[in-house]
Amino acid sequence: MANEPQSEANFVRQRDKGTGRDLTYPPLPDPLVVPVYDNHTHLEIGDGDQSLSVAEQLDRASSVGVRGVIQVGGDLETSRWSAMMAAREPRMLAAVAIHPNEAPVYDAAGTLDDALAEIAELATRPRVVAIGETGLDYFRTGPEGHASQQRSFEAHIEIAKRNGLALQIHDRDAHAAVIETLLRVGAPERTVFHCFSGDAEMARILADNGWYLSFAGTVTFKNADRLRAALAAVPRALLLVETDAPFLTPAPFRGRPNAPYLLPHTLRAMADHLETDVTILASQISSNTELVYGCWDAEPVNVIGIGTGSETRPFGGLA
Repeated sequence: MANEPQSEANFVRQRDKGTGRDLTYPPLPDPLVVPVYDNHTHLEIGDGDQSLSVAEQLDRASSVGVRGVIQVGGDLETSRWSAMMAAREPRMLAAVAIHPNEAPVYDAAGTLDDALAEIAELATRPRVVAIGETGLDYFRTGPEGHASQQRSFEAHIEIAKRNGLALQIHDRDAHAAVIETLLRVGAPERTVFHCFSGDAEMARILADNGWYLSFAGTVTFKNADRLRAALAAVPRALLLVETDAPFLTPAPFRGRPNAPYLLPHTLRAMADHLETDVTILASQISSNTELVYGCWDAEPVNVIGIGTGSETRPFGGLA
């Protein structure tokens, strides 16, 4: 395929360092007794004063009880990278998609249909387990881009259903339109609202349809009472947890670089709000995650360019 990544580069791009932001990575949290998975992360984006490599990110995550991640693409470049890296790394599975804010860009260039066709091809790759992140974003894209977003969203839903994959939804200031679309065209069997941002009423609508709510570090923020009410309003069988790293770092480290190893902070905050033991919640969420995406060792990884030559080696387990 044209433009296929040629090497196992650590990053596709760097995050804007901003002004006045603390660029040091927070310390390791206490390890979880029962391990969990990071349902949504972007390891293709480097951050911090000294960016951690992908291997360092995953090693740190493993050391605190985060046993695997879903690496999520948002355009063709990052989706190719996600599929490539997941095929080689036993602690990583991939999601591929055109982000809703990117859909109008491709459409304006006359390449959206070609991009969607490539996402459909990437969806068939080993260890690609989800289509995402896709959806609607009325915050960053104005009305002139809504038609492109809608067309792209519906195409991604069809790709997920055709391949029996989970769907990871990006929904920003578009709650009603996202729900209407899913009900009208038919949601995939396993549909996840990544970084859930609605209220308790919306959470109950999602739960009534059997859709999953994934909570990020935002649920730990002081002003997030609405999110915490939503967390308490749904069955625990529909809860997932994520970092959305390198963004949305949980309290008390808000604004600093985020990473999968910081997931325990979010999980512990969720358990505190639900007044349950963190090990019980971790067990439930770990089970939920495997129901959505399958097991991380269901397909072997393909080791390319490691050591003295290329070889295929089934790892058969999580590092």
